[in-house]
Amino acid sequence: MADTVSYRPKAGEIPVQPGVYRFRDATGRVLYVGKAKSLRARLSNYFAPLQSLHERTRRMVTTAASVEWTVVATEFEALQLEFTWIKEFNPPFNVQFRDDKTYPYLAVTLGEEVPRVMITRNRQIKDARYFGPYTKVWAIRDTMDLMLKAIPMRSCTDGVYRRAELTGRPCLLGDIGKCVAPCVGRVTKEEHRAVANDFVSFMAGNDTSHIRALTERMKAAASVQDYEAAARHRDSIQALEAAMEKSAVVLSDNVDADVFGIADDELAASVQQFIVRGGRIRGVRSWVVDKELDVDLAELVETVLENAYEDSTPPREILVPVLPDDTPELELWLTARRLEGEDSRGRAQAGRVALRVAQRGEKAALAQTVTMNAKNALVLYKTRRSSDFVARSKSLGDIRDALGMAEAPLRMECFDVSHLSGTNIVASMVVFEDGLARKDQYRRFSIPNSTDDTESIYQVITRRLAYLKDPGGPDGSPPGLRASADEPAAEGRESARAAKFAYPPNLLIVDGGQPQVAAAARALAESGVTGIQLAGIAKRLEEIWLPDSDYPVILPRNSDALFLVQRIRDEAHRFAITYQRTRRKRDITSVLGEIPGLGPSRVKELLRHFGSVSQLKQASPDQIAEVKGVGQTLAGVIHERLASR
Repeated sequence: MADTVSYRPKAGEIPVQPGVYRFRDATGRVLYVGKAKSLRARLSNYFAPLQSLHERTRRMVTTAASVEWTVVATEFEALQLEFTWIKEFNPPFNVQFRDDKTYPYLAVTLGEEVPRVMITRNRQIKDARYFGPYTKVWAIRDTMDLMLKAIPMRSCTDGVYRRAELTGRPCLLGDIGKCVAPCVGRVTKEEHRAVANDFVSFMAGNDTSHIRALTERMKAAASVQDYEAAARHRDSIQALEAAMEKSAVVLSDNVDADVFGIADDELAASVQQFIVRGGRIRGVRSWVVDKELDVDLAELVETVLENAYEDSTPPREILVPVLPDDTPELELWLTARRLEGEDSRGRAQAGRVALRVAQRGEKAALAQTVTMNAKNALVLYKTRRSSDFVARSKSLGDIRDALGMAEAPLRMECFDVSHLSGTNIVASMVVFEDGLARKDQYRRFSIPNSTDDTESIYQVITRRLAYLKDPGGPDGSPPGLRASADEPAAEGRESARAAKFAYPPNLLIVDGGQPQVAAAARALAESGVTGIQLAGIAKRLEEIWLPDSDYPVILPRNSDALFLVQRIRDEAHRFAITYQRTRRKRDITSVLGEIPGLGPSRVKELLRHFGSVSQLKQASPDQIAEVKGVGQTLAGVIHERLASR
């Protein structure tokens, strides 16, 4: 492998000023667009020795045939130019931002002579004020219906409005009081626009002020015995309060903010955006982001914000998981977007957009909720992708081709090892058939002694393959292994078949790189079992390693094949960790339970007081004696027993 690429420019040719750079392939297609405070410093990272680069960065650099750059005056200009070029060229190695659904919005067409409120998925209506997005159409219909009872503005189509103008008769909405009927002159167009502005103001978060104003009008009307007007105001108040109940109260009434949560792994990220206006959640959006290069969370936040506010107006406060490196420049760009949105509505309200990380209080709690939703969405996205029949079939075929197998791996087994500082060593085996998990065939292993992870892998694979080599015994267990610690999974013992290692796998996967694969290959060779393909997956770079191979197999970043391999690896890791924790808890509980005078309730209180087994082991007798129900004598016995282990 060459030390670096042939098109590397000389160091003196690259300027030190801020700017934007583009990598192109041999056909001139733009592969990647990036920005830098110093072009020379940033580009030198790409032209480091190839073996030192991240695998995906190395793939981008070797795919490209040239690099070019444009110098700008400030970092803010670099941010703007980078965003423009990413939208123009859609480079394949930049983060691919994809919204997997279209959302309904509540829109008020303030640009029309007689504004109209409507439900739409079209975000391109000129001079319209949008509210949402909403996740359910019925929810926004209920909200609009309640709002029109209190603030009766026009909601009919242009055809219905023109027909009412020609005939002099309003539509049904005008007759039942859900429209002030400007079409027949019950109010002037200026008066109707004032009603529309009230509608927009309420939806924008000024809801409590409207209710206070209506309450004052109701009391004033009642004081002069105008009970009909007071009743109308009362009904409007009830309708507005019902509309407010449709939105969850999460922050103070004066808070307008967007809260972002991001959950990511090596290949993808899930983004959740909660839109809070007047302290209430007015809308929710979600995206899936495909990651090509290895970007950190701060850079991902920047990309998310640029795409989220490409066609919408940001609020004055935006809560994010972490602050990007160029937060001041990004705040300037967002402020400019906010001023453009305000100007388009004809009511410029100055205010700089601030990016913040919620540290404590109700905002931090909401940010945690948004992040939890993002994590759930990422799991759901990957599960659905792996569970789709067409995707599963394609992924199995792609794995077969990538690993050079004769047939698709209809049965795959993945092994992972877990331990705590070399103690309580356990391993897991998970089984996927036809791309789906077979939890009734999961197994877990206890490993009494081992020097390192490779030795553990060797032991586990040897024990598993022994069942294929000599399937004797009345229950299918080979002689000499029936008393082993290989245990069926606690999840789903559905039949007698679940007590066996019933079938040989087409593909055996270990969690790890070359050392782990070499250990598994040694066990496979010694067993004499043939017809099984062996592979390992290294977590950091998501590389697939084969036995006796100097270079890994790189599956495409967004391929269904890599998603499936990732999922089986993650499932093996989860199952091993769960078993290891169970063993650890059972181990310390059994030791404490053997001490006279220390029953289950006191054991539970000890673990609750110290928070972990390690803290309990490090505690002195005096510290143990502070636990409720444990005296000085008993504390000494506990300390002595734990110290002897």
